[in-house]
Amino acid sequence: MNKHIIAVAGNMGAGKTSLVQFLHRRFQLQPFYEPNASNPYLTDFYQDMKRWAFSSQIHFLTHKFKVHRELEQHPATVVQDRTIFEDAEIFEKNLYQLGLLSEQEHRTYRQLYEAVLPFIRPPDLMLYLKCPVRAIRQRIRQRGRPEERELPAAYIRRLNDLYEQWFSRYELSPVIVLDTSRLDYVSDLVHHLDLLELIEKYL
Repeated sequence: MNKHIIAVAGNMGAGKTSLVQFLHRRFQLQPFYEPNASNPYLTDFYQDMKRWAFSSQIHFLTHKFKVHRELEQHPATVVQDRTIFEDAEIFEKNLYQLGLLSEQEHRTYRQLYEAVLPFIRPPDLMLYLKCPVRAIRQRIRQRGRPEERELPAAYIRRLNDLYEQWFSRYELSPVIVLDTSRLDYVSDLVHHLDLLELIEKYL
């Protein structure tokens, strides 16, 4: 069977899970969701970022590598909620730049990331969700995850900037950029036949 990998990338609260669910329903794609709930360090990380940043990022990296291997072996076309590339190019890099990871921790993380990269198949299509900080914070308040509520706007803005920098040099696959600033953007997608036709090209 001819299968493809579609990845959905974007900041927290940008609407990735909603889009994955929409594509699952619309095209019967097999969804692979971000494994936040399985990270035993996440709650501690949000309470003491410097103490738990390295442990949390290593857990995400190893777990996400396992997810990538699973979706590559799946016989049908899949849609993935956030990639391993974002873990390294956005979130780990942000923590390092903020001084929450030491130079040694950063170097160890990058060595592990670069060691697993040759074993990861890039997506056939990347959907990049762009969303302003104001809308992201509104969604974070609405979904009610206590560990996210206290994140300052500056932290979210830094992540947005890192996403823009990364996608300015991203060349692993074709990219479709979606503006998700509207709260009901998924409902609007139904009317964007040109977008759905673009996605169907890769199915």
